[in-house]
Amino acid sequence: MPFPCPRAQDLEQRIEELKVAAKDALEEVIASANQAGWGTREVLVALVEAVRSLDKANSADPDPADDPPIGNAVREQIGHGEQFD
Repeated sequence: MPFPCPRAQDLEQRIEELKVAAKDALEEVIASANQAGWGTREVLVALVEAVRSLDKANSADPDPADDPPIGNAVREQIGHGEQFD
């Protein structure tokens, strides 16, 4: 489900718009998981854990797109005693 573009400029209004859109998206995820045989409680627990994991990753690296490509990290290690499989 694509998220709608924000209509409001005010931060509080934007957050409220986003809450509604997120709730709608989560209801679709839960309905889809229910159809596949998952219980609602199971899905909610999994979603909460997924959000925690994503929040932790975001706290550690808020903008991973700015990170150097992985290839550079490998090149930087060559000649420093590391061995690759």
